[in-house]
Amino acid sequence: MIKKIFFTIILSITLVSNSYSAGSSSGGEGDGPKTKTNYEKAVKLIKSANKYEKKGKKDKAQSSYEKALKLLLKSNNKKPNKPDTLNYLGFTSRKLGDFENGEKYYLQGLAISPYHIGINEYLGELYVATNRHNLAVERLEVLKGCDCKEYDDLKAIIAGEKISKY
Repeated sequence: MIKKIFFTIILSITLVSNSYSAGSSSGGEGDGPKTKTNYEKAVKLIKSANKYEKKGKKDKAQSSYEKALKLLLKSNNKKPNKPDTLNYLGFTSRKLGDFENGEKYYLQGLAISPYHIGINEYLGELYVATNRHNLAVERLEVLKGCDCKEYDDLKAIIAGEKISKY
């Protein structure tokens, strides 16, 4: 019970802090269009890469992931140790076949935010891809009780079902 309460509190704090950090980076109203951050540009490229993958355009997907990785590295250099940035650094590294760095970024993110839903799911996927089923199940256990899509997605991947998402 205490574990569920703790998880709920951490999740609430994360959601609240993310909503505050999503604000405009411009000085105020009337300053013109908001300049997108490297992180925001990278997320857009990752979504594009996912669409390319679904259409079988692997070269375009690869190119988008490579561009996203460069932007995420810049973002992480400017504002280090943001769990969402580390999550996507892990994700793009994994998608580019660099499982070693992908795992490194995921683990860095978990050191900061142990219950980060995205990191736990994607690290579980990496463990499935690298034949470390027991570690994938550990990530699934962390997500248990989150009542989230990520738990269901990872559970399906561990069971050997393919799902379509980024």
